[in-house]
Amino acid sequence: MGNHFRFGPADLLRCRFGISPRWETQEAVRVLLRPHRQAYHLPWLRRIRAAAAGLDLRPLWLLMPRKGHHPDLLSPPPLGPSVTFEEELARVRAAADDPGAAYEDLRRSLACTPGALESPLGRRMLADPARAVTELADLTEAAWQALVAPHWPRLRALLEADILFHSRRLAAGGLEALFDGLHPDLRWHGATGTLSVERPSHHDRELGGQGLLLMPSAFVWPEVAGGYDPPWQPTLVYPARGIGALWTASPGPAPRALAGLLGRARAEVLCALAEPASTTALAARLGLAPSTVSAHLSALRAAGLLIPSRHGRQVLYERTPLAIALTTGGSP
Repeated sequence: MGNHFRFGPADLLRCRFGISPRWETQEAVRVLLRPHRQAYHLPWLRRIRAAAAGLDLRPLWLLMPRKGHHPDLLSPPPLGPSVTFEEELARVRAAADDPGAAYEDLRRSLACTPGALESPLGRRMLADPARAVTELADLTEAAWQALVAPHWPRLRALLEADILFHSRRLAAGGLEALFDGLHPDLRWHGATGTLSVERPSHHDRELGGQGLLLMPSAFVWPEVAGGYDPPWQPTLVYPARGIGALWTASPGPAPRALAGLLGRARAEVLCALAEPASTTALAARLGLAPSTVSAHLSALRAAGLLIPSRHGRQVLYERTPLAIALTTGGSP
């Protein structure tokens, strides 16, 4: 039993990472529906309580069965490593151009929840699938604006740091090391080139040269998700590292000695880089203007305390061994 991704020689060269703001929006909506996913997100739930109360999320919830098919039209895999929510939503809206395919996708999902097909809402969706797609896209956009967009710099920083970490594992130990660290439910069988996901159901997918898209998610914990039927690219979504500290307050004051050496503002920027982050993410975390943070990062980089690395449209900064020693009291 379980889901099995079967790799061919070409697939081993075409595994990539991606970040999807639309996926995070979908999973944020699912967190509101599934209490077992809420343990790490209680501060966020308190912050978005009023905004969530103003949304009628029942149409999206009806298409989130506990087991079974989630409509692919609502969650197409991102085409690149740094797509915007607007770009992803445009692809969702485009599904209205094929009402027949939309009808089958929605029907298949509704059939996984007892009574959903016969419910007034379910019947309304199937009676006019093109209109249903448009309304679901509008609701997804409203959920993005209310639940995720205000917190996206913090979320994106977490996801980017996760990708950087696992990219290094991949470089150091190959696919076996990568998959071993993503989730306990994953098993890599190198002899057969198969990645298995423990599931009570059974599903096989030959990757067929498309490779596998790997997406970290803040809201999918404690589960791992994925699949997609052809023609969609096979995708695996796993919990990002560090979600336990995602909603904690900004780092406390920098150590007095370090602040005396660098100046308090630059010391606090350096201490905030426990995980690699972008200028925008640091500015949101520290409550500073991006231009101010950028100036501090430039000075710290010139002093040999930071290393920049480009990931799509983002530049992430991480501490050098010397900087780690200064901020932790160790030796480089």
